[in-house]
This record gives sequence, C-alpha cells and structure tokens, in this order.
Amino acid sequence: MSAPTTPSSRPTVTEHEARRVAEAARDQDWRKPSFAKELFLGRLRLDLIHPHPLPDAEASRRGEEFLAELRDFCETRIDGAVIERDARIPDEVIAGLKELGAFGMKIDTKYGGLGLTQVYYNKALALVGSANAAIGALLSAHQSIGVPQPVKQFGSAEQKERFLPRCARTDISAFLLTEPDVGSDPARLATTAVPDGADYVLDGVKLWTTNGVVADLLVVMARVPKSEGHRGGITAFVVETATEGVTVENRNAFMGLRGLENGVTRFHRVRVPAANRIGPEGAGLKIALTTLNTGRLSLPAMCVGAGKWCLKIAREWSAVREQWGKPVALHEAVGAKISFIAATTFALEAVLDLSSQMADEDRNDIRIEAALAKLYGSEMACLMADELVQIRGGRGFETAASLAARGERAVPAEQVLRDLRINRIFEGSTEIMHLLIAREAVDAHLSVAGDLIDPDKSLTDKARAGANAGVFYAKWLPKLIAGPGQLPTAYGEFKHEIDLSPHLRHVERTARKLARSTFYAMSRWQGRMETKQGFLGRIVDIGAELFAMSAACVRAELLRSRGEHGREAYQLADVFCRQARIRVDELFGRLWTNTDDLDRKVVKGVLSGTYEWLERGVVDPSGDGPWIADATPGPSTRTNVHRPIR
Repeated sequence: MSAPTTPSSRPTVTEHEARRVAEAARDQDWRKPSFAKELFLGRLRLDLIHPHPLPDAEASRRGEEFLAELRDFCETRIDGAVIERDARIPDEVIAGLKELGAFGMKIDTKYGGLGLTQVYYNKALALVGSANAAIGALLSAHQSIGVPQPVKQFGSAEQKERFLPRCARTDISAFLLTEPDVGSDPARLATTAVPDGADYVLDGVKLWTTNGVVADLLVVMARVPKSEGHRGGITAFVVETATEGVTVENRNAFMGLRGLENGVTRFHRVRVPAANRIGPEGAGLKIALTTLNTGRLSLPAMCVGAGKWCLKIAREWSAVREQWGKPVALHEAVGAKISFIAATTFALEAVLDLSSQMADEDRNDIRIEAALAKLYGSEMACLMADELVQIRGGRGFETAASLAARGERAVPAEQVLRDLRINRIFEGSTEIMHLLIAREAVDAHLSVAGDLIDPDKSLTDKARAGANAGVFYAKWLPKLIAGPGQLPTAYGEFKHEIDLSPHLRHVERTARKLARSTFYAMSRWQGRMETKQGFLGRIVDIGAELFAMSAACVRAELLRSRGEHGREAYQLADVFCRQARIRVDELFGRLWTNTDDLDRKVVKGVLSGTYEWLERGVVDPSGDGPWIADATPGPSTRTNVHRPIR
C-alpha cells in the first residue's frame, strides 16, 4: 500500500488557537493537595510538608547500595577530561552504565530495572552528573522524558512488556517534540502521522533530539489529521530508530555538554504500527506535560550536584590562596560568595529532596513544586558556578586542560559554568517556566472568574461567573488580612539554639501579601494579565523563594531531629532565609516600580529599526544562511549519522 502524500506547509495558528491547545493539554483538575499552589493562594500549609516525608527503609537500603556502586564507577571508569576533549562519551563507559543498571534506575524490577525511588534516582543523577554533566543528561533524557516514563504512565501492558525491558538494559531512548520552528508553542507542530491501514506514516523534522544520535527508541510527538474514525490531534508514538526513513542528519555541538548526543532527526514516510501509539490520539501534549511534571526534577538534581562541587572547590581553593596576608576566604568580598554557595546548595537540596519524596509518596500534586524546583535550581546553580569562577579569578576562566599543562590542579570551573547554562533552557526555558507556573498559580482565580475576562463568553456566562466569583472572594479575601505569621509564638517547633520560626512567620505573611498582589493585578489588568509577563515572572520568583525557604527550614528540622548535623543545618537554613528575604523584598519592589512599559516601547523601536544607528562600528562574524533551517517534509539528502551503541 502506498504511503499518503505529506503536507508541505506548516500549520497556521493564531494566538488564541495556540493558547487553546496549551490549555487543553494541561491537567485542569486538582485531585490532590499542593503545597505550592496553596502558597500562591496565600496559605502556608506547612502540614503538607512537615514533618518531612521519608522513604521507607528498604527503598533507602537499595538506593544506598546502588549509589555506592555508581560512585565506584564514577571514580574508576569515567574520565571527564577525556569526554570534554573528545566531545563524546566513550562507548565503553555507556556499556558499563548499562551493565550497572543505570539506564533502568526508574524502571520497575519486574521489567528488569532497578526500581529506585525518585529520591535515589535524583541522588544518582547528582553523583554521575558531577563526574560529567553530559552523562547525567544522557541518563536523564533516557529515563525522565524518554520512552520509559511515558510508557510507564500511559502505555498499555503489552507496550510495557515490549519496551521497558529493552530500556532497562540495552536500548537508549530519546524524546522528540521540538522542531526547527517550534519550541514551546506545540500548536504549530508540523510533523504529521497520517493513518494508513494498521500503521501511521510519519513525516517531519525534529530538532535538538537529546540522545537522538545514539538512540534505539524514540518518543515522537506528531500531529494526526482528523478524519473518519480518527479524532486526530498531537499524538505520542514509540518509534524504532532503525526503521526505514528515519535519518539522523546532524550531531549538534554546543557551548557546554560537549559529550551530548543531540541531533536533527528527519522522518520520511516512516511506517509506525498503531500498536506503538502511546495513549489515544490527541493525548500527546497531555502525556508530554504529565511526563515532565516529575521528569523536570532531574535537572535540579544535577544542579544540586554542581552546587556541592562548587562548594568543595570554593572551600579548598579559598583556604590556600592568600591575598594581603590571609586566605581569600577571610576577605569579606570573597566570603560572601562562599556563604551564598553554601546556603543555596543546602536550600536546593532541600527543595529537591522534598519534591522528590512527595513524588514518591504520590499524596500531593507536585506539578508546581517540580516546576519551581527546575526554575529555581537552574537559575541559582548558574549563579553559584559564576561566583566560583569569580572566586578562582583568572584560574576560573582558564580551562582544566590548560591548568594541568602548566602544572596546576585541573579544576574545570569554566566548564561547569558552560555545562550548567543549558539548564535555564532545557525542558522549558526560565521565561516559559514563569508563564507555566503563573498559569497554575492563578488557576483558582480563573476557575471562578475566568469567564468574566474572556471576550468570547456571553453575558449570561459572565453573569454566572460574577456570582461565583463573589462567593469565592467573599470567603477568600478576608483570610489574607491576618494569619499565624503575626503571632510571635507561631512555628515554635523550629526554635532551638538557632531560631527559624521568624522565617516561617515571614513566609506566611509574605504568602498572603503575594496573593493580595496577584488579586490586585488581576483586578487591574483583567484580560491583559497574561501579557504582563514581567509582573508574572516576579510573582513566580517570589513564590520560588518562599518555597525554598519553607523546604530549607523543614529539612533543617529533619536533620536536627535525627541528629545529623542539626546545628549546622539550622545555621545554613537561617543564612539562606535571610538572603532569600532580601531578594523577596527587591522583587516586591519591582512588582510596581519597574521599566516594563518603557521596555516595550524600546523593543518596538529596535524591531522597527529606530535604533539601528547604534549597531554601527562593528562587524558581524556570523555566517550566511537562514535564521531557521528548512524543515519541509521529504526524503533526506544527508548522510545518516545515527550511531547505535552495542
């Protein structure tokens, strides 16, 4: 049977349609409580995270055993300098990780995996990522968003039996959503999957396919046309990379993660059995977003690992490097940076472990918590690495290979900074994460009052929404006036030799202030609220700081109660909270005093060429070529650089 013809143009999508597709893909129900959602509504539900949830003893035992094996492997089998030099993870290292079971950490034991909890999976990623960040990305892309997770959550029993054992031991997987002209706007997805008998026929091009160059199995998001018997929509498929018509056209290179096997993959009349479709037609984006809810935790895991390494190097270097008669660590300008790295590392680990344990328990909806962990971890890790480079001075800017060549310790500080930079873009850029989290944070408001600001709703709908909103706000707004944060004795269980209770009272008061600010903004801007991205970003950043403060305090109390460096943990939590409170005050000030309106005017001027004169006096070293590569469906004209590892 001949394959159907393929479309030659990208879908034309209006702004309204794009929002509708994104809204339809998100989980619109809150069946479980959410600490972070409550925080944005002005309620500090400390009972949802304190006492700190803990893994069971057997899960901890198995996790610790694997971490010991993985640490030995990292120390004896991984040479990060070689990976950086050759821009490739040696095949024997990948083979060794397969033998160790590292590719099946999150896969259930009945399918040949290790069945680790999210907590220990993240500890393993932090460990292996500290040896080389590209290896962390390899394992994370395979398990967090590749074939194992969506098949585990949405696949049939037959799909689990067929694919999970392969992913646990032999096969590498990748996740393919992005296209040359489609990033965080999936409504414009151009790759198609046309039904043809018992198969679908895939056509299209996917960009930035992490693991795609070496993958055996792919999760591909493609658009199924609506037709008789087919509801259509963006749909998820498992695709064998060895299938005829699949071509890896390029292995991409980046400023960091030099060992990353990331490429461009073209599909030309690729036949995929209907049995390889994950879930129903049209469920692809929901599957992708649900997968990312916990999958995003892998990035802050590696950020925590980087923070720990930055702290180690800062401590060792600053103790031996002298300036003006004493170690540089004892100079206040440098000491402040070290304090920031130490306190922030403690807080990031607190956020990660808390979110991961909540994911394991599955008692709470952690979509906001995981997104906040990714957003906050990626931003703060970059700051910590940048501060380490500054502490190291010229040696921070120098490569590890150059340091070694002239007889000094090969400290890859500049490499860590380069490697971390992508985390602010991976799996949702900071800007997109701001919007995603903001949408969830105002969900309660939109649920009761959304029709009031929707221009497409009828007067009857608006009247009904007005009545519902009146009832909701009559109950909610009075609760934002006063709370436990105004009681001097509140949260007394956090008062010991060092007192953390004032910080939690501050979180409670500030959460109410945050909710009032959000309500005021919605009242002021109504339907234009979604265009106020600067405001929404600051709201989310305040919420992230409050979440991190809460997690840090709860973790410090956990460690104190277990006799594990409790006093030191309290000290770190105290310093972090004091630093965070300063950042929160600044963010609140910028909610209403900023240059957002002026910035928009300048942007319009830049785009219209008003300031083009400012660009004179330089040369542009950029090469020729289009800004966005042609992704017209059709047969590949390039050599297939797919490199399966066996």
